[in-house]
Amino acid sequence: MTQALRHDWTVQEVNDLFALPFNDLLFQAQCAHRANFDPNQVQVSTLLSIKTGACPEDCKYCPQSAHHKTDLKTERLLEVEHVLSEAKKAKANGSTRFCMGAAWKNPKQRDMPYLVKMVEGVKEMGMETCMTLGMLEKQQAEELADAGLDYYNHNLDTSREYYQEIITTRTYDQRLDTLDNVRSAGMKVCSGGIMGMGETATDRSGLLVQLANLPRHPESVPINMLVKVKGTLLENVDDMDQFEFIRCIAVARIMMPRSHVRLSAGREEMNEQVQALCFMAGANSIFYGCKLLTTPNPDENQDMQLFKKLGIRPEPAALKNGTEEQEEDLYKTLVKQQQKNSPSQFYDAS
Repeated sequence: MTQALRHDWTVQEVNDLFALPFNDLLFQAQCAHRANFDPNQVQVSTLLSIKTGACPEDCKYCPQSAHHKTDLKTERLLEVEHVLSEAKKAKANGSTRFCMGAAWKNPKQRDMPYLVKMVEGVKEMGMETCMTLGMLEKQQAEELADAGLDYYNHNLDTSREYYQEIITTRTYDQRLDTLDNVRSAGMKVCSGGIMGMGETATDRSGLLVQLANLPRHPESVPINMLVKVKGTLLENVDDMDQFEFIRCIAVARIMMPRSHVRLSAGREEMNEQVQALCFMAGANSIFYGCKLLTTPNPDENQDMQLFKKLGIRPEPAALKNGTEEQEEDLYKTLVKQQQKNSPSQFYDAS
């Protein structure tokens, strides 16, 4: 029996969850997972960097920031045909969602026609689409939604309290504004954070409270473990204990039981046993392929071997019938009408 979704979590409640004995926490998380998902299916996505490096943001963790001296080779926006070719390969390798990421503070209007063509081309292949392009204005979100973009990724990264220690070129409220624009346009939200950036345990709780207390939970919640890159300001931060990371997955699953919780960046540093415990804790989505934008990721064969050992199957693509398409169109219309009456669907839940 599924429980009603909560949007009124407190940091103390979440700290108490983190403090549970490890086995008790995983048991709670597994119960929440089984009540809402097939426990032996994992949604598989592929992520492609469509514009790499020279980002004006100063995120301390990111090798794509122009503020850091890394060995990353910068690239301009890829041609549409190249992106669609990569999407075809991803679909052939078993991915059901194709995610496209650009190292921008925000897309320029001159870029929009190319982004629209990419979305339309991937949709024609029968794949779900996702993009992460930085901040979005309302009009840009609506344009991408009209092209058929299913998901937009915009992570909060960390708690509101710790945020200024990581990023100074974009505010926390600007991130929430982008999520507001995405939701108002009728797209699904993909938003999570990065663990292991020197934050406290309470900061991790604060991040999850901010996500879970949104009026509607993100449909996808990426939980990343910091990948330390030489030349960034976090290259020498202490390693995060992997049991603590597994706890983050479990708590996210309990708080957002109907969201896909994605075991995202950092898997290259995890052995099979740690990844298996993450799946046990409620992770049911991964990025598939040898690279996540610019950082390493286990290749497809490794993932399939692990899936075979664990008896896990890739989640099939979501196929919509006519009725579901009508319901989704109606939902988008209602969201836009509601937006006219209420300027913002998001609020500070810190």
